[in-house]
Amino acid sequence: MKNKILIIDDDDLICTTLKRVLIKLNYETDTCMVGEHAVEKVREFEPDIILLDIYLTTINGLELLKIFQKEFQNIPVIMITGYSDVAIAVNAMKAGAYDFLLKPIDIDQLKIILEKVLNTVNLKAEVDKLHELYKDDTLLKEFFGKSAKIKKVISSVEKLAKSYDTTILIEGESGTGKEMVAKYIHQNSPRKNGPFIKINCSAIPRELAESELFGHEKGAFTGAQQKTKLGKFELASGGTILLDEIAELSPEMQAKLLRVLQEKNFYRLGGEKEIEVDVRVLAATNKNLTDEIKNGNFREDLFYRLNVGNVIVPSLRERKEDILILAYSFLKEFSQKFDKNIKRIDPAALELLQEYPWKGNIRELRNVMERVTLLIEEDELKLQHLQFLQQVAQTDITKADDKFVLKIPAKGIKIDVVLKKLIEDTLRITNHNQVKAAKVLGLSRSKLRYRMEQLGIEVTRKVAQTN
Repeated sequence: MKNKILIIDDDDLICTTLKRVLIKLNYETDTCMVGEHAVEKVREFEPDIILLDIYLTTINGLELLKIFQKEFQNIPVIMITGYSDVAIAVNAMKAGAYDFLLKPIDIDQLKIILEKVLNTVNLKAEVDKLHELYKDDTLLKEFFGKSAKIKKVISSVEKLAKSYDTTILIEGESGTGKEMVAKYIHQNSPRKNGPFIKINCSAIPRELAESELFGHEKGAFTGAQQKTKLGKFELASGGTILLDEIAELSPEMQAKLLRVLQEKNFYRLGGEKEIEVDVRVLAATNKNLTDEIKNGNFREDLFYRLNVGNVIVPSLRERKEDILILAYSFLKEFSQKFDKNIKRIDPAALELLQEYPWKGNIRELRNVMERVTLLIEEDELKLQHLQFLQQVAQTDITKADDKFVLKIPAKGIKIDVVLKKLIEDTLRITNHNQVKAAKVLGLSRSKLRYRMEQLGIEVTRKVAQTN
């Protein structure tokens, strides 16, 4: 089904030209050249987007905007204006317009803005669905989602879980949910009624690692004066053990772990009796073990013994489609925990959550949702409650600026080449949003547009031009 766009402009040339262009872009399009008929036309055509000229012959476009905001508040409005009226267009955005287009209109800019608006429309539709999930108590757990990447992981994990004792290496950045994957494997395996024991290899003092993993007998070392201590492998017998941060094990412990994996038995520290165990071993790491092997930090034979089954958990940046589901899931969890009544997340807040880089992945998102749920008293999470995220993002930009290095080729370089590259890179990182790009570069939008035309950036066909 095509998206519908209504053009409201009393200039026949602009209406005709825009309609022709939009049809080529696969939009269903209609026009209205009489301002007084605009409201009726919106009711009749039911557009997804409205293109509205600021100056109409008999009625001001800003007055129509106010009417639309009251009667059709879910329909985004894009204002059309000339260069001399940019200030008025900015005020229109403050009054509720989504964005504005400058005359003469160029096709590339039109396409970018329309795509952004439709993303917002789809986001609002997604919000409505999430609200229903929230009400119906059917939100998915944090490990799951709807993205293709996480669905692929789930499919692989479900198959691997069916095995009784296949060792599995779980890889991924910190905070991506590797422990959740391990728990899911255990809970869906033939060992689900047995214990699930996790041990963080990076948190064990080197001198106590063997005792923690395999236990010790009384008197085995200074301080071991109490009764025999069972190690994590014995405690996990009949179930599953997760060796988190496996790359942090010392070479000595790697050798002992390899023997246990091969022989299914071990000796307690200071013990003489061989102990057999029935344990499924899962290992997790945020390091590239292939690189660790090359650097002499990890045994290659242990890697192959652990990597019988392999799961790579994607970062949150790679599964952005899941951010909203996760955000609502955590909101529900912490609302119950802190006895709050937060029912919604404002679309602007959701947009920030979705665009934030999440270097700490799911763990960082969970922490953010816990923080805001604890602090706010309203029934809706709004953009203002996430100002600290915007500050962090700005800090990152500042740090990046501090590290900026301009490399001049030995043969030299023309200043226009440098400027063109700078503007193109800025447009790319701002998703071709010229308002944001101009702000990053410390320019006005009109100055940025002038530079783009001067340097031949995004050379476009003109759609319509004022007389």
